Amino acid sequence: MRKGMVLVISFGLVLLGSAAYVQAQGPAGQGVSKAIAVVGPTQGSTVKGVVSFTKVDNGIKVVADLDGLTPGLHGFHVHQYGDCTAPNGDSAGGHFNPEGMHHGAPTAKDRHEGDLGNLTAGEDGKAHLEWTDPLLSFEGRDSIIGRSLIVHGNADDLISQPAGNSGPRMGCGVIGIAGK
Repeated sequence: MRKGMVLVISFGLVLLGSAAYVQAQGPAGQGVSKAIAVVGPTQGSTVKGVVSFTKVDNGIKVVADLDGLTPGLHGFHVHQYGDCTAPNGDSAGGHFNPEGMHHGAPTAKDRHEGDLGNLTAGEDGKAHLEWTDPLLSFEGRDSIIGRSLIVHGNADDLISQPAGNSGPRMGCGVIGIAGK
């Protein structure tokens, strides 16, 4: 009986490992070329929208279309965990920072991988951003797949440690592999 249980448990672990490999590789074993985060509001917020991530020659192109924001600048970051279950977005953890760098602007050499800077909302509460980020990745330990994207209530000052003093989390979305 014990040998049978060990065999079943081992087989189950092999299946889980295989599923993780397929997920990291994308459909039909191909490399991931596009990811998406559907952003929903945290408690008391109206922020919503879509952020796409597309692999290009010089990095990952980020395209964000959001609304429900107050006019002005809003911090915009990839966060550590793909968990948006907490009403205030805290379950997403801190900024994604696998290299242990300081917080900074998206153009800084010393920055968190998840530091995407700010997006600007107009008087209508809508924001559009296009940015190609050389640090973002869909592969290995630095992969953003399965992490979250957070939109903050205030501007990221791009210098305060550890997270830019960008205020409450107004929107959260998990980054997943996109279809074609």
